[in-house]
Amino acid sequence: MTMVMNNNTAENNGTDVVLIGAGIMSATLGMMLKELNPDLKIEVLERLDGAAAESSDAWNNAGTGHSAFCELNYTPEKPDGSIDISKAVRIAESFEISKQFWAYLIKNNIIELPNSFIRNIPHISFVWGNDNVDFLRKRYEAMVQCHLFDEMVYTEDREQLKEWIPLVMEGRDTSEPVAATRMDLGTDVNFGALTRSMFDYLQKKCGVETHFGHEVRKLKQMGDGRWRITVKDLQTGEKRKMYTRYVFIGAGGGALPLLEKSKIPEGKGYGGFPVSGQWLRCINRSVIEKHEAKVYGKAAVGSPPMSVPHLDTRYINGKRELLFGPYAGFSTKFLKRGSFMDLPKSIKPTNLRPMISAGLQNMSLTKYLIDQVRQSPLDRIEALKDFYPDARPEDWKLEVAGQRVQIIKKDADKGGVLEFGTEVVSGANCTMAALLGASPGASTAVSIMLSLLERCFMHRINTEEWQVKLKEMIPSYGQSLAGNPALLDQVRSYTSEVLGLVPATAKR
Repeated sequence: MTMVMNNNTAENNGTDVVLIGAGIMSATLGMMLKELNPDLKIEVLERLDGAAAESSDAWNNAGTGHSAFCELNYTPEKPDGSIDISKAVRIAESFEISKQFWAYLIKNNIIELPNSFIRNIPHISFVWGNDNVDFLRKRYEAMVQCHLFDEMVYTEDREQLKEWIPLVMEGRDTSEPVAATRMDLGTDVNFGALTRSMFDYLQKKCGVETHFGHEVRKLKQMGDGRWRITVKDLQTGEKRKMYTRYVFIGAGGGALPLLEKSKIPEGKGYGGFPVSGQWLRCINRSVIEKHEAKVYGKAAVGSPPMSVPHLDTRYINGKRELLFGPYAGFSTKFLKRGSFMDLPKSIKPTNLRPMISAGLQNMSLTKYLIDQVRQSPLDRIEALKDFYPDARPEDWKLEVAGQRVQIIKKDADKGGVLEFGTEVVSGANCTMAALLGASPGASTAVSIMLSLLERCFMHRINTEEWQVKLKEMIPSYGQSLAGNPALLDQVRSYTSEVLGLVPATAKR
């Protein structure tokens, strides 16, 4: 059964939609649903005291507009030495879709001016050593064959690199082979600011209620298909029950325990592996002003994708910052402000075997995390010096970043596998969905929510009314940007103009 709504649903049966978690995912889904059907009644439940206070917060999130321009882990090398760019193409296309939706919000005065959350920052991949230079050259040659990346520039010229990334080149061994690619279309995104802007708008809309400081304790589907949600007000201690036709769990690392509470069959067998993060934050303004790029390198063997090292220019609360990391760590918490019992409580008979199997298959990751936890301040500076040879310890301080929970799922052959992407788990009757996983996450939120709409609102999404509105919000909706160079040029020109970004100057 697919949920069908009408204008009397909320009045007769409680609310139409409950969004659990006030992060970028819930904000995106809430905005899209309210634009598609202004009559919907939506309630948002968040256990913290404000929106975007966990994974979507600027200090907890990488802030890179993930478009696969510089992230080398999205373009693995195959056994035959060729480069697989298929994942990079999907991510790049997804980010273009996100920009279209954000441009719609700006153009229609729904959220505040774009420079509060998005701006151009060059995306640069930088490597050293013969093998890595060969890899980057092959990657570049493969990527520029796709029009999504034909703005990419490659160089091994040290003088050119000194202009692009002076901090990275200062003090570097001149005998060491180096190479870099650059995309000027790259962006820095403050997903926390974007999320709060969307919730500011939603809270002013008729039919939307946001409850901060409210924790979901129980989820139960009743015989008539509705969901009964038991919620606790953390300030007063009061518990109450609410009823809804549809539940979306977009609570970051907290999504897995809530999915387990729902007891939907589709959620059985999923486990979570938490990975914490830390940054080195530059506190020397003269150093910060000498670097303006997101410079990504190659991840250490066995490390998770979220730990790809990068020297990262950020704009947070209007102020330019410089971060390096992230350094991985291990905690049994599923959220930065979670409980150390999160991991133990998530282990159930249905996911015990997948979790054990995934753990045994990923011993290199376990060793990597142990090594990261044991790092001294000097060890962290030494890692920084791979990117910035002249780095001084006194210019940097350690900051705690966000918590991520990687997906563990059942596998018929291996028992269980650890995955590093994102996945939407939904019930067979399409009244419950939960988002699990991390990277690339926020950057692809719009594409993820479109997939959710297509899956859970299938009777509505094909109506003329919704199709017209979707194409207004996302002009390329239903078409392939990867397969249509002219459409991509049109879309990039439109979003660049509306969002105040550098326009594309394609080579073709």
